[in-house]
Order: sequence, then C-alpha cells, then structure tokens
Amino acid sequence: MIKQINRKEERQRRHARVRRKISGTAECPRLCVFRSNKNIFVQVIDDVAGNTLAAASTLDKEVKTKRANIEAAKEVGALIAKRALEKNIKNVVYDRGGYIYHGVVKAVAEAAREAGLEF
Repeated sequence: MIKQINRKEERQRRHARVRRKISGTAECPRLCVFRSNKNIFVQVIDDVAGNTLAAASTLDKEVKTKRANIEAAKEVGALIAKRALEKNIKNVVYDRGGYIYHGVVKAVAEAAREAGLEF
C-alpha cells in the first residue's frame, strides 16, 4: 500500500537539511521566510545570539495587501530590507525555509535585493 505524503513533514526535512549548512551571525544574519496559506512572515535572525533582529509580515500595518500572494510578498520583501538597513544590516544569508524558490518565496528575495539587501 502506498503511504500518503505529509507535505509539512517533507518541508521540515528539507529545511533541516538546509539549516545544517547555513547559519546567521551578527555580521551576516539569516533572512528566513515562512509562508502559510494566508500570510507571509520574514525574519532577520542572528543564530549565534539567538535573536531576531528585524521582522516583517503581511500582518503589519505598512503592508497594504493582506494575502499570501506575490504582490504582498514584494511589499514584505521591501519592508524587511528597509527595517534591516535601518539597523545597519546589509549582507544576509537567504533561508527559503524548505520551500521551492518559486512564486512567493522568489518574490520576497527579489524585492529585498531591489531594496538594498545583498545575498
């Protein structure tokens, strides 16, 4: 009998595999993306200290689009870049969170690059 695939478990396995290789430091923190069916959440994390340095999501007041679509992802990407640059964070490591680099995840990355983050 064929076992049903648990998509959440598979994504967490991919994310753990990526996290073994990349880690955020104070000089070059990790830009982590999480997407749900309704919202997009992005954080800039210093893994050495265990601190979140900056965060943005579709739940913020500055974001006009309140869905998990590409337009909202572009707004969130630009907002996280703005907040990171305010704290003198220019270089980051991009963590796609086990998701495919496509659609919303790609839009967040491209918007953050356009707004001034380097990765």
